[in-house]
Amino acid sequence: MEAFRQEIILGAVFLYMVFCIATGLWAMKRTKSSSDFFIAGRGLGPIVVALALFSSTLSGFGFVGGPGLVYSIGVSAFWMVVISSAGYAIGFFLVSKRIRMIAELRNCISLPDIAAARYNSELVRFLMAVTIVLGVMGYLATQILAMAVVMQAILSGTAMFADIGLVTCVAISSAVLIFYCVTGGIIASVYTDVVQGAIMMIAGTLILFTAMSVFEGGMQEATSIILANDSESMMPFGAAGVMASLGWFFVFGLGLAGQPHLITKMMMNRNISDNRSILPMSLFGYIMAALLWISIGVVIRAAVIDGVIDPLALPDDAASVFLSVFANPLLAGIVFAGLFAAIMSTSDAFLNIGTAAIIHDIPKAIHGHSVKNELMWARIVTVLLAIVAASFALYSHFKDATLVALLGAFGWATFAASIFPVIAIGLNWKRATVMGAVAAIVSALVINFFVQLAGIVPPYGISGGLLSFLTSLVLFIGVSLAGTEPELPDDIRRAMDI
Repeated sequence: MEAFRQEIILGAVFLYMVFCIATGLWAMKRTKSSSDFFIAGRGLGPIVVALALFSSTLSGFGFVGGPGLVYSIGVSAFWMVVISSAGYAIGFFLVSKRIRMIAELRNCISLPDIAAARYNSELVRFLMAVTIVLGVMGYLATQILAMAVVMQAILSGTAMFADIGLVTCVAISSAVLIFYCVTGGIIASVYTDVVQGAIMMIAGTLILFTAMSVFEGGMQEATSIILANDSESMMPFGAAGVMASLGWFFVFGLGLAGQPHLITKMMMNRNISDNRSILPMSLFGYIMAALLWISIGVVIRAAVIDGVIDPLALPDDAASVFLSVFANPLLAGIVFAGLFAAIMSTSDAFLNIGTAAIIHDIPKAIHGHSVKNELMWARIVTVLLAIVAASFALYSHFKDATLVALLGAFGWATFAASIFPVIAIGLNWKRATVMGAVAAIVSALVINFFVQLAGIVPPYGISGGLLSFLTSLVLFIGVSLAGTEPELPDDIRRAMDI
């Protein structure tokens, strides 16, 4: 079996690609309207929603960038996993019930629809839509780049495709993604998540046992090797330091309730009461799948230090190297296919919300109505958005070799700072005003897209994402308190009272 490792892995990925195409064609028959395309007609069961939620969190960011971050900065990356687990509970407590109720009351199909209903403001709708489009560029580029990195690692191990380049891999993976997204919309994404989520939970457990078998002393020996070589990375806050690790509480803990591709899925469940089972299922799935993130990063770092394998060309290669060197061929094939599933379903989700912002929300904010024939334009804009994001991914990669995880964190921070105060707090605080929401969104965008891109480094190890989150939060509360308490429509007020 070992002699056919690459063929097995390639076969598993090929079968997954065929599955994606079939799922897209099947979902196309169920996609009759823009509501179906964007929110699956609000008719999904709890298991589907639960798997879609956690698998959207652990995408290319988690399965490619995550092990790379553990390899680079050690325990600091663990904080993302632990804090994100708490973020699920925070997100469900603050958002899930009210966003589902408002979606039903106002027939909302997007997050800016929810914001416009809550604040009775087209300006807030417009700014929320712009935030989503800008944030999607960074995060969607993360997914596309992650797909290409994994595909290149697989194909380069075969004689026929040994010299295949990253640009070619981006083109192939993007073509499958575009077909899958254009035909099936969000329905194709969430039903693929069912398969992908189950694979990742099983694979996370099996990968942990595989990682424990690399060294005779298991994970304890691996961590001891790292500790002897670089003690700082194995300290409680890792190589990134205290401020970065604690800052992730805001960005990944509270910020999870500001991720549009996640909280939009909270609008899709058939019954509000399903949230009681969706939360524990999502949290359990996330924890099981996150075992892959942590175990691979630790073992690969220890193996490099111990001379078992050569140093990685890029930290983002950690997952693919582990699967190619240490994992059973069948397990490697399943996990590689699962990685593609995770990345592709999340990419679909981002393309979906970005497209909704462009064809539904921005025109509605400016002209008072969305474009005519939304379903047709949704498919056209999906193609264009994917091409732009793929181009941005290649530009970012070749210009400064940006880590996949850090590019993903940039998009995540933009969403967290812009959306968490306006949606998560705004749906629970009647005192929140339009100007408070505007101040929060504008400040978050300015800090994330000008301060960070200009290379300005905040003092005391504070990240740009944390700075933007705290600034946005303070301005949202301060400006709202300084203004006059708004008069809320009766239906919105009643939804917030429950």
